[in-house]
Amino acid sequence: MLLRNPLNTEDCRAVSEILQRVGDKWTVLVVGKLGSGPLRFNELRAAVGGISQKMLTTTLRGLERDGFVTRTVFPTIPPRVDYELTELGHELLIPVSALGEWARRNTQRVRVAREKFDGMHG
Repeated sequence: MLLRNPLNTEDCRAVSEILQRVGDKWTVLVVGKLGSGPLRFNELRAAVGGISQKMLTTTLRGLERDGFVTRTVFPTIPPRVDYELTELGHELLIPVSALGEWARRNTQRVRVAREKFDGMHG
């Protein structure tokens, strides 16, 4: 049997790893908020809402490691730190925004489907 789009295991693992990062709800929200321009940590935390300091730190580190976000420290007292999307991060904003918008538009449809399923299998 021939696969139409054969991928080796390494490719699948790499794609899965990236999708895990960009499909995370906090990543979607952080990237969306940074789409308007650079923000400081506390500004970003307030804008995202509901995210703990630890989770925001973890999310930003992952985004920075993967090349989606830059962290700039300004030598003021106290130091000022800005987070900003890189070119790659701005490219990510396109599918992330589309996915977020799709989720908002279809929340009710998903809820109805779940209720129907749960009614038949509960």
